[in-house]
Amino acid sequence: MTQPLTEQQLADTQPRRIQRRRVKGWRKPDGAVYVGRGSRWGNPFVIGEDAYDRAHAAALHREWLENNSYEVHAPGATSQQRWELDALRDSIIRDAPALLVGRDLMCWCPLPADGQPDHCHAAVLLELANS
Repeated sequence: MTQPLTEQQLADTQPRRIQRRRVKGWRKPDGAVYVGRGSRWGNPFVIGEDAYDRAHAAALHREWLENNSYEVHAPGATSQQRWELDALRDSIIRDAPALLVGRDLMCWCPLPADGQPDHCHAAVLLELANS
């Protein structure tokens, strides 16, 4: 489990999003947290099922966290699926500020070009954790 950063570590960091790589010699930067699928921070909205592209999936993730509006996008969700999404959302909102604040977040999404918006749910988590 990720431990919260000390106040000094927070002062020394500027959190950013990192694209995870599968290249010989590439290593996860110290303190970076993987937030992609398979982690507790992964985006529950899947491209091709819930969203038509990465920007749409990130927008659905933001809307879900801010407004708990998954029912608009998953109207056929069972009561079990709704309970799981509610529990996941509550844990993200509760834990992200303490566990992700000041940390670099890593996922597989490509980084945006300079001046372009970041269409990745990790960017949403960075805002949530560091606001």
